[in-house]
Amino acid sequence: MKKRIALVGSGRMGGAMLRGWAPMADTFDLVVFEPYPSAEVSEIVATQNWVLNPEPDETTTFDCVVLGIKPQLFPSLGEQTIKHLVSDHTLVLSIMAGIGTAKIAEVLDASHVIRAMPNTPGQIGKGVTAYWNSPTVPSEAEALAVSLLRPLGTVEKLQSEKQMDAVTAVSGSGPAYVFLLAEAIAAAGEGEGLERGLAERLAWQTVIGSAALMEETGQNPQDLRRAVTSPEGTTAAATDALTAGGGIVTLVRRAVEAAIHRSRQLGK
Repeated sequence: MKKRIALVGSGRMGGAMLRGWAPMADTFDLVVFEPYPSAEVSEIVATQNWVLNPEPDETTTFDCVVLGIKPQLFPSLGEQTIKHLVSDHTLVLSIMAGIGTAKIAEVLDASHVIRAMPNTPGQIGKGVTAYWNSPTVPSEAEALAVSLLRPLGTVEKLQSEKQMDAVTAVSGSGPAYVFLLAEAIAAAGEGEGLERGLAERLAWQTVIGSAALMEETGQNPQDLRRAVTSPEGTTAAATDALTAGGGIVTLVRRAVEAAIHRSRQLGK
């Protein structure tokens, strides 16, 4: 029998999951709850013969409910809408930042909760998702959750839910750090006289190529950095400037700490 799955919220990550699930459409029945679906989401749902925003009297409980809403919306939507989709056997798979499994279980009266944190490269299947499951989650339900997360990219299991705030700060928010670096490199190039479009293309392709090199060679970033840094050369001068007085290392650490702090605030 096909699993019945509900997706609550189909924004950036929910939409990415939908795209990844399309090739698996014959393995489960899906219902999407999204008050403002994008044209792409509506098309995916229609193409796969899934259901979008059924009438209240047409809804029932599900084998798995995926929470793709913003954490700020959970307290109200959890009680008003989502709780009615959950039964004793339902697996709740949350990709919300900050809100812990205990809170989710309490609001939804759920017995089985898995908390996951994907990131935006999952939109093209190049992301990384870390998850933690409460001890009450059966192995079959955990396997279902992993199968739903795998289309986004790599899946990593955590040893403790306490690690989730750090995951949110490192990989969940991490793409923004990389994009900001690309912005900064391009702006610096423009400041030194390069035409803006050229500076952006040089910066962006450098980031893309560097990531691909790290992936394809399997070398760690420290070794790759050392390989391109000749003693007393231009790259050495640049990296010395970036690391002086703690530099970029300290700034990134502060950024991660700030993200962790905000994640914990959202969970209260």
